[in-house]
Amino acid sequence: QVHLVESGGGSVQVGGSLKLSCAASGYVFSRCGMAWYRQAPGKERELISTISSDGVTAYADSVKGRFTISQDSEKKTLYLQMINVKISDSAVFTCAAPYPCVDGVTITPKAGDDDISWGQWTQVNVST
Repeated sequence: QVHLVESGGGSVQVGGSLKLSCAASGYVFSRCGMAWYRQAPGKERELISTISSDGVTAYADSVKGRFTISQDSEKKTLYLQMINVKISDSAVFTCAAPYPCVDGVTITPKAGDDDISWGQWTQVNVST
């Protein structure tokens, strides 16, 4: 069972930066890809970034060029670096891994709740 614990959420001003971390079960990084989701009030959950087990990254258009996903296998941690944040980035964020975590599998936008191991959600508030 994958265990995911986020940290780093909080408040930041427009144009500022924030970095989220996600501590994960060690075997995840050597097998399947991981992802970051967010959900803003009144909006649907959004898959914003993925990283495959071999480091290939992808981003939603809404964050491309401003957010960077990365992972440190030694520290067993996934990261989301956010820069030039906007008011519209205010949301709860979580990291996720495919369920089950099978070699080479990465989360896709079509993945359903039963296909994902979720972390807890962490709040990011962007203000002027």
